[in-house]
Amino acid sequence: MFRRHSLDVTDILHPDGQNLLAVLVHPPDHPGTIPPEGGQGGDHEIGKDVATQYVEGWDWIAPIRDRNTGIWDEVSISVTGPVKIIDPHLVSSFFDNYTRVYLHASTELENRSTWVAECSLSIQVTTDLEGGVCLVEHLQTQHLSISPGAHVQYTFPQLFFYKPNLWWPNGMGKQSLYTVRISVDVKGYGESDLWSHLFGFRKIESHIDNATGGRLFKVNGQPIFIRGGNWILSDGLLRLSKKRYKTDIKFHADMNMNMIRCWGGGLAERPEFYHYCDIYGLLVWQEFWITGDVDGRGVPVSNPDGPLDHDLFMLCARDTVKLLRNHPSLALWVGGNEQVPPEDINKALKNDLKLHPYFKNSNETGNFTEDLSLSVQDPSQYLDGTRIYIQGSLWDGFADGKGNFTDGPYEIQYPEDFFKDSFYQYGFNPEVGSVGMPVAATIRATMPPEGWQIPVFKQGSDGYIEEVPNPIWKYHKYIPYSKPGKVHDQILLYGIPKDLDDFCLKAQLVNYIQYRALLEGWSSRMWSKYTGVLIWKNQNPWTGLRGQFYDHLLDQTAGFYGCRCAAEPIHVQLNLASYFIEVVNTTSQELSDVAIEASVWDLDGACPYYKVTEKLSVPPKKVVSIAEMKYPKTKNPKPVYFLLLKLYNMSDYGIISRNFYWLHLPGGDYKLLEPYRKKNIPLKLTSQIFIKGSTYEVEMQVHNRSKKQDPKRLTYKNNFTTVPVDGDFNMASTEPVNSATEEKQVAGLFRRICRHFKDTDSLKVAELNGTDSGVAFFLHFSVRGWSKSHKEGEDTRILPVHYSDNYFSLAPGEVMPIKISFEVPHGVTPKVTLHGWNYHVGQTIL
Repeated sequence: MFRRHSLDVTDILHPDGQNLLAVLVHPPDHPGTIPPEGGQGGDHEIGKDVATQYVEGWDWIAPIRDRNTGIWDEVSISVTGPVKIIDPHLVSSFFDNYTRVYLHASTELENRSTWVAECSLSIQVTTDLEGGVCLVEHLQTQHLSISPGAHVQYTFPQLFFYKPNLWWPNGMGKQSLYTVRISVDVKGYGESDLWSHLFGFRKIESHIDNATGGRLFKVNGQPIFIRGGNWILSDGLLRLSKKRYKTDIKFHADMNMNMIRCWGGGLAERPEFYHYCDIYGLLVWQEFWITGDVDGRGVPVSNPDGPLDHDLFMLCARDTVKLLRNHPSLALWVGGNEQVPPEDINKALKNDLKLHPYFKNSNETGNFTEDLSLSVQDPSQYLDGTRIYIQGSLWDGFADGKGNFTDGPYEIQYPEDFFKDSFYQYGFNPEVGSVGMPVAATIRATMPPEGWQIPVFKQGSDGYIEEVPNPIWKYHKYIPYSKPGKVHDQILLYGIPKDLDDFCLKAQLVNYIQYRALLEGWSSRMWSKYTGVLIWKNQNPWTGLRGQFYDHLLDQTAGFYGCRCAAEPIHVQLNLASYFIEVVNTTSQELSDVAIEASVWDLDGACPYYKVTEKLSVPPKKVVSIAEMKYPKTKNPKPVYFLLLKLYNMSDYGIISRNFYWLHLPGGDYKLLEPYRKKNIPLKLTSQIFIKGSTYEVEMQVHNRSKKQDPKRLTYKNNFTTVPVDGDFNMASTEPVNSATEEKQVAGLFRRICRHFKDTDSLKVAELNGTDSGVAFFLHFSVRGWSKSHKEGEDTRILPVHYSDNYFSLAPGEVMPIKISFEVPHGVTPKVTLHGWNYHVGQTIL
């Protein structure tokens, strides 16, 4: 299933007539059956084939009935001359603290003619400048002769670069990419073939960290704290598209994630997937097609020797490596999910993916080695040679490192538990999961009315609640918000839901808290206990009801924004176990002359607690505990309250990080928020729309007008600032980029945006009147479309929509900038609507 096929049809085409292509397809040899109780991979028969294993069903997806029989990937026609370029390999090597860099390139050439081909083989490296200008960094041409019918491997002389722009993961710097073009001209014919690929100069290395036991990754010499998630595939029926991939990957970047794990029961992901990971800076952990559940560790135990055809497996594996190896985002190969491949396959993978000596030393020891003998084989002649191969997801620095089932857990947790030392004992957790209920509109759009019934809350003798979902939710793998015997129902903390809308809104409150706490708990122990975490899982390849930050229709849950908040490169947070305020600095830059503002707001709109801690410094790659948040220990604290934390520059009050919590006293709940819904908090929304074709960009200011802020507290304006990260300074001199240059770059970007987007000329102002004072709680926008063909009950949401923030809250007097972007279908008029805890009837803003 995972290998490419190329058929030469030159001699059978009718150049002047119609040509038809007929393909006979067969289902997998072992489609299997599904036991009544379901299970991970059904009866595991699919594991005998080299195929996607999820198609027999899992605890997060129903079985695919035809096992995805048929053509599932791209079919294309290409035309070449007598000599064809096959699978070039690009590798970069670095010396002198990344100032002296070499590009190594090799390619296979096939002469399909019956005569000796006299060839001119060229390699060109370019970079794009502003204004559509292309700068040629290198152009080299070599001459060679290729015998009739011959396959030859050719290695170019290495190309030298001085201080090239480096490629960095999301949150560490820019994703600088060069275009590498390889072409071959044949004497007497002209250009015979052309190959082009984006390439990023970067070095990825990893080793098992002595302090934590977890695998520690470095990119361009800088440690990176991994905060990412698990990926199954874009669509369970393999309806794959470049447009969908772009949205999927941008969503992950928007959440401030820096790694995606492509799970072994799914796909070897497509080049389009990797293209957008290159663009948006997502490192990729790519597994081969082995899972413990199906290949020797499941219940019942089956396929202990993996797929029946080991040669086919390796043929697919080698072809996959050649297909994906030039992408800078690809970080490591892994043999399987919670299992190692059979001994002979594992041995072959280790041999084929052995590291080049240059990369081997730094990956095994963590030390940077520059001395290379001139006699060492060029790294581009390896199958890969630059990325480490790990035999399984629970081995060698992941989980306990020994293959025991030490990932997870996969259900609802008390938020404070994520911060406790006892929650997880190993350095890198490749899978930890929780809930994922979507918004009510998605339930109505994907299920019949019988599926709109919310769970029955059944109380046991021990006081714990069991959620009993309707059969349709059960079929869609709903995961409850309670864990009888361990965790009390987190939705009922807000009161008994009245209907589907109320249930889903309260679920979003829990989603936000749950996933923010998960990532903040891991970040709190950065380097001291953990080197990384991957959430199980980020998205669903179907309309499932568990483990997702956005649903299959591409609408985000509130957990998306809880994750986005917690995973920002520089972050202020409350340790929910100790109630100390912490600053997490994942960048290589020291923070100096910064301050933290902590303000508590009660349900009456008063601010009973306000504290500013000034003149702080935070070292790079460190977590610093600042001070205890003591409001719960004050005299007569309110049972439910809001906490707003802001980390800002003292020089200009520029906000570096903002974090808003709703909290209750120990042993309490959030039921007082129910009557708070009746509060009428006045809002003013100022917006401007920019339109380019079908693309809309909305820039908005949302102002809580219920109380005037002290003019001396300039943080209320929320003027967010950008702190330079690893890729924004010169690696050789470590001198920061000049601020004037940054201002010119920002101004140039604004001018380019204005050139491409049509301004609608005037600012639009909408005011929501209210007489109460207090926090405007849990505000969230949605975009809907109106058209003449609209039918009653139809889902009118425009999806996907990219929001700079959503599910946010505003303290009295606060102003929040929000940016919204989306594509509008032809013939549809978009409407932007605001909802919130205090605004349960949607307010149309635009």
